Amino acid sequence: MPLLFKKNPVDIFFSVITALAALSVVVFIAGILYILIRESSLSIERFGVFNFIFSTDWDPVRESFGAATNLFGTAVTTFLSLLFAIPVAVGIAIFVTEIAPNFLKGPIGVAIELLAAIPSIIYGMWGLFTLAPIMSEYIEPALQASLGKVPVLGILFEGTPMGIDLLTASVILSIMIIPFTASISRDAFNLTPAVVKESAYALGATRWEVVKNVVIPYSRLGIFGGVVLSLGRALGETMAVAFVLGNNHQITSSLLDAAATITVTLANEFTEADTDLYLSSLFYLALILFVLSFITLAIAKIFLLRAERRS
Repeated sequence: MPLLFKKNPVDIFFSVITALAALSVVVFIAGILYILIRESSLSIERFGVFNFIFSTDWDPVRESFGAATNLFGTAVTTFLSLLFAIPVAVGIAIFVTEIAPNFLKGPIGVAIELLAAIPSIIYGMWGLFTLAPIMSEYIEPALQASLGKVPVLGILFEGTPMGIDLLTASVILSIMIIPFTASISRDAFNLTPAVVKESAYALGATRWEVVKNVVIPYSRLGIFGGVVLSLGRALGETMAVAFVLGNNHQITSSLLDAAATITVTLANEFTEADTDLYLSSLFYLALILFVLSFITLAIAKIFLLRAERRS
C-alpha cells in the first residue's frame, strides 16, 4: 500500500492545505506576470525591449515612450535612500542592543515599529508641507554653499533649490525604510551569544571593539536581510515619493531637479492614459519594475546563500 494511505487522514489534509497555500504564491506571481505581459504587448511590439529601456522619450502627444528617465529616477532615489538609511538604522540597532539603558530599550523599539506602521501617504504629506520647505530654505542652499563649490561634486547641487527634487524624495524614502533595517538588525544583534561578548570584554576589548569585531560579524546576515527588505520597499514606494519628487521625465545631473520614477509615473498618469499605446506603455513600466525587483531580490538571495556557506 502506498505510504500516502498509511498516514493519518488529518496529516494528509494538513499536508494538502499547506501545499496549496505554498503553491498559491507561485500562482499569484505567475498570474501577475501574465497580466503585465498581456497588457503591455502593444508597447512591446511597438518599441521593443532595448529601445524602450534606453529611450528618454516620454511624449503622450506623439505617442513616443521610453523608460530611461523613469529607471534613472528609480535608481537614484533607491541608492541615495539606502545610503542615508543604512548607517542610521545600524546605529539605532547598536544603541538599542549595546548602549541604551534598559528603561530606554522598550520605548525606542516601539518607536521604531511605529515608524514602520505609518502610512506612506502621511510621509508624503509631511514631506510636502514640512520637509520640502526646510530643504529649500536651509539645507539645499547650505549644500550649494559648501559642497556645491567642490569641483566635480558641485554638479550634484546645481540649480534652484525648490525642495521638490531627487534629494528630498531620497530623504523621505530613507526615513521610511530605516525602521525595517533597524528592527531586523536589532533582532540579529540580540541573537549574538552573551558568552561571546563577555569573553571579548574579559580579554580587554572596548565596547566599540566588541561591536565591530564580534556583534556585527556575527549578525551580518541579519543586517543584509534587513537591507534587502528595505531595498524592496524603496523600489516599490509610490505615494510618499510622488508628493516630493515632481514628475519631470528627464535625466539630470543635479539632485536639486525634479525627476520621475516608475511608481510615480504609474500613480500620476494611469488615469490620464487616453490611448491604448499610452496605457500599454504604463503596463510595460510596471512589467520592468516587476522584473527589476525579482532580479534584485534574486541576486540578494544568492549573496545570502554564499555568505551562509562561508559561515
